[in-house]
Amino acid sequence: MIEVKDLHVRYGAIHAIRGVSLRVGAGEIVTLIGANGAGKSTILRTISGLLRPSAGDVLFEGKSIAKTAPHEIVRRGLAHIPEGRIVFANMSVQENLELGAYLRRDKAGIRADRERVFDLFPRLRERLHQAAGTLSGGEQQMLAIGRGLLSRPRLLLMDEPSLGLAPLLVQGIFEIVRTIHAGGTPILLVEQNARQALRVADRAYVLETGGVVLEGPAARVAADPRVREAYLGGE
Repeated sequence: MIEVKDLHVRYGAIHAIRGVSLRVGAGEIVTLIGANGAGKSTILRTISGLLRPSAGDVLFEGKSIAKTAPHEIVRRGLAHIPEGRIVFANMSVQENLELGAYLRRDKAGIRADRERVFDLFPRLRERLHQAAGTLSGGEQQMLAIGRGLLSRPRLLLMDEPSLGLAPLLVQGIFEIVRTIHAGGTPILLVEQNARQALRVADRAYVLETGGVVLEGPAARVAADPRVREAYLGGE
C-alpha cells in the first residue's frame, strides 16, 4: 500500500529524517514507535503531502506521491488523522463529518459510512448538532477518527490517537483501531503508548533521531531488550 524509500526531510538546517525506509502492506497495521522528537509525526506529514522530502520517495500503491498535493493524496485514498484531535471547533459534529467526505459524490455511500461511524462511536450521533469545540477530549478524538473514515480511505495514517486520553478511553481507542483494521483498512500508526501499539500491530519500526534502528514483527520488536527497557518499563 505505502512504501517509503530512503526518505530525508529537513526543517531548514535541521535534518529531521535521515534515510528512513518502511512499508505497509495490504491488510497490515504497522506502528512507528520512538521518543518525542524521533521523527514519527514528520514521516506521516511527509507521506500525506504536508511536508516535502529533501530526498527519497513515497510510493502509494506503486505510484510516487512525494510531490503530490495533499488533497490529491486524499483523493487517491489516503487519510491522515493528525496528532492533537484537530477538529473545526466552531462547526458542528455533523459538519466536521461532512468535511471528511468533501471529495465524494456518492451520497448513498456517504450515508452508509456515516452510519458505520455512528456504530463505532454512538456518542457522535448524540452530539450531532453540537459544536465540536465543546466536546470532551475523547469525543473530539472520536470525531477526528470518524471524519477520516468518511473519506473512505484505502490506507489510514493515525498520529497519536491515545494522546492525552484517560486510561479507560485509551483502551477503547485501541479497540477501535482493531475494528477499523478488521473492516479491511490498513493502518500506519504513530503512538507514544508503545505497549498498546505493539499489541495491535503486525509489524513495527523503532525510530531514534530521525532514523530506523529496529524493525520487524511487532512481537519480536516488543521482546527486544532495548525496546523493553526504553519503552515498556523494562517489563
